[in-house]
Parts: sequence; C-alpha cells; structure tokens
Amino acid sequence: MVEQVELGLKNNWKQFTLLVIVNAFVGGMIGLERTIFPEFAASKFHIDSNSALLSFIVVFGVSKAISNYYTGKLANRFGRRNLLLAGWILSIPVPFLLIFSMNWYWVLFANVLLGIHQGLTWSSTVVMKIDLIGEKNRGLAMGLNEFSGYLAVGLVAYFTANIADNYGITPYPFYLGIVIALLGLLLTLFWVKDTIAHAQQELKTNNSILLKNVFFETTVKNKTLSSVTQAGLVNNLNDGMIWGLLPILLISIDFDLEKVAVIGSVYPAVWGIGQLFTGKLSDHVSKRSMLFGGMLLQGIAILIIPFTQHYQTLVLLSSILGIGTAMVYPTFLSTIAQATNPEQRAESIGTFRLWRDLGYAIGAVISGITADLFGIDKAIILIGLITVFSSLIIRFRMPKI
Repeated sequence: MVEQVELGLKNNWKQFTLLVIVNAFVGGMIGLERTIFPEFAASKFHIDSNSALLSFIVVFGVSKAISNYYTGKLANRFGRRNLLLAGWILSIPVPFLLIFSMNWYWVLFANVLLGIHQGLTWSSTVVMKIDLIGEKNRGLAMGLNEFSGYLAVGLVAYFTANIADNYGITPYPFYLGIVIALLGLLLTLFWVKDTIAHAQQELKTNNSILLKNVFFETTVKNKTLSSVTQAGLVNNLNDGMIWGLLPILLISIDFDLEKVAVIGSVYPAVWGIGQLFTGKLSDHVSKRSMLFGGMLLQGIAILIIPFTQHYQTLVLLSSILGIGTAMVYPTFLSTIAQATNPEQRAESIGTFRLWRDLGYAIGAVISGITADLFGIDKAIILIGLITVFSSLIIRFRMPKI
C-alpha cells in the first residue's frame, strides 16, 4: 500500500530545508579543488602541461556523468536516500587521498571517487526535492538546491585558497574536506528520509505521456529534452575550462593567489546566489528565453576574458558568467521535470546529467589540447564560441515552454 503523503513546499519544508543543507555540503566537496589545484599540481607533482593537469577534471567528469546516469536508473529500485548515503560514504577517502598522495595517480583516483560521490549525492538531492515539491514551484525548488550547492562551491574555494596562502598548499586546505564529508554523512544517516512515496503520489494525478526510450528521447529525439541536454553539456564544458584554465591564465599574468581566489570564487558564488531569483523566475517566464539568454551571456563573458588583464574587469566578467549560469542551471532541471512523467523523471534527469557532466571531460580535453597547441587565449575563445552556438540551438530548435 502506497503511503499517503502531501506534496508541496509548505507540507515538506523540514525535509526540503535539510536537503538544501545537505546539498551545500555536496557543493563544498567540489570547492576543495576549485582554486588551488593548478598550484597543488605544480608544487607537489611538478605538472605544468595543461592537458596533463586537466586530466583530473576528465576523470572527475566521466565518473560523475556515469554515476549520474545510474543514480537516475536505480533511484526507484534502491531508494533515493540509500544512494545519497552511498555517495557520502565514498566521499570520505577523498581528502585523505589528496593529503597523502604519493603521485598523480592517487589524485586521479581521488577524483574518480569524488565524481561518483557527486553523481550519487547531487542527483539524489535534485530528484528528492522535485518529489517533495510536486508540480508547482519546481523552478524555485531547483533554484534553492543549486543555490546552496554552488554558493558552497564558491565559499569553500575562497577559504581553501586563503588557507593555502597562509599555511601551505597541503595538507591544511584538505582538512576542510574531512569535516564536510563527515557532516554530510551524519545528516543523511540520521535525518534524511526517502521521498519515493511522494513521487508515487504525484503519479496519481499526472497525465504526462510516457517516453518510449528515455535515454534516446532525452539525448536526441525530443526537441525540448535534447535541446536542454546539449546546453547542459556545453555549460559544463565551459565550466570545466574555467575550473582548469582560468587559474593558470591568472597566475601567468602575475596575479597572486588571493586575487585568483576572488576571481575564481565570485563566479560560483554569484551563480549560487543568483539561483535564488532565477529559479523562481523560471516558474513565471518562458524557460526557452531563460536558457537562450543565460547561455548567450556566458558565451559573451568568456569571449572577453582573453582580451583583458584588468583585475576589476575580470571580477566583473566572472560575475556576468555567474549570472548567465544562474539563469540556466535551475531552468535545465525544472524543464526536464515539467517535460517528463514522474515515473520516468529520475531516469531522464539522470540521462541529462550524464551528458551535462561529460561536458567537464570534453571541455577539459578540448581546452587542454587547444591550450597546449595554440595557447590558453585561443582555448578560451574556442569555448566561448561553442557556448554562443549552443544558445542558438536553444533559440531555434527548442519549442517555447
């Protein structure tokens, strides 16, 4: 017998708030590596090749992408909470591997675990919030989810850079990761409840048509789902480039680690805070317009970066990039949720997140090889052009929704 539950934010605010907090810890785990990794790789392992350095983003992106897909596939079978709990267990070795790493392969293995952790935890919290919220205010729900995660990315990125600046690149910045992993695990273990009953409750009144092949429809065939999916891939493609190459570019023009930290952390912080507003906005305006405008804004900001060495201008461009990303990130997920049946939603979101997070790996490979062959400036320009092209696909292929 299906448990009788009530949908909506008002009826589930305690669990919803708890999941927002849990997702902040999920984002914090990414923040550990966000600003200090190029310096970590250079000082500890003497790695200066862009392609070799960005290999950690490649293995992270691939493992997270695959984890996203199987989280979506297995969410109904094993339960959202169990997958969330498994993700936190896998996160615990990550900071220890980074602290005690003897060679670069330890670092790559740590990022494989980090990617699996991110796929299991972030995908689970997304699906659980959609389950709780019901049909209304999905944009708001996703805005709050992504706000907490990416604000934490920015804050932890800033703190780790400052810790590294004052106490050394290792081990002290990674101690923060031990605390984050344990807190996330304990919150999930003792207080998070599964939400599959909420999804089953919504299924009673939802008339969405079942997709014949969720993976194919989300990837290629369905104009709404596949347009969102390609934009998600390109969004993380440019994010992977910013994560890996921007700190190298800033260090090459003699910015100290504090300035690198500010520029690198403003972007995810604005991205996170902005989603408080853009998530709710996407419930009331055209989702296609939000996605087109956000991707276009990202592309323009990226294209300008190589043409300035002015600190304040780069902070401004980082903010603009954050605004553009804030416009699209919660809108991606709320659009997928609106366009799919509750029975297939977790799998469709998992498929979207598979391709979206493969963007990290694809972006790292493209930008790393281009930077090695033609220079960092040319790599950034290429990624900017790809992002603008993605916005045009949204504008001309995706139906208005």
